[in-house]
Amino acid sequence: MADKTYHVLFVCTGNSARSIMAEALMNDLGAGRFQAHSAGSHPTGQVHPWAMEMLARHRLPVQGGRSKSWDEFVGPGAPRLDFVFTVCDKAAGELCPVWPGQPMTAHWGVPDPAAVTGPDALVEKAFSDTLLTLKRRIQLMLSLPLDSLDRLAIQHEIQAIGSR
Repeated sequence: MADKTYHVLFVCTGNSARSIMAEALMNDLGAGRFQAHSAGSHPTGQVHPWAMEMLARHRLPVQGGRSKSWDEFVGPGAPRLDFVFTVCDKAAGELCPVWPGQPMTAHWGVPDPAAVTGPDALVEKAFSDTLLTLKRRIQLMLSLPLDSLDRLAIQHEIQAIGSR
């Protein structure tokens, strides 16, 4: 279905950095074909300032980015998800909700840049590296011929992307 808009959820424990950056990247690079969201199992309630800084530097959308619970994506009125990606190891090990629509899932773990301490240059590099890793993975996903692959093939491909 060439006209289909795919709904994607990026999940992390705190929903303050990695999942927020992935959401912004997918919404930008997906150019209307993908509608991305992000959430956390235990959201911090705020977006990390360095995540916002990286998004702004790369001219990615920062409006509307907020730390929120994954509960928003399981109740009535929640978007029917096509894909759910965990981007942190802790969230990957948690018991996730039953997502409406039985989306395809994969783990795209990335080290937590918010856990990096030290000089600003070191923290900045951690956030920059995270953004670039997520961007590369999202670009790989966007290059998949989703309209011509069956569900099993797509599932295999999105899982493989997480190891790149």
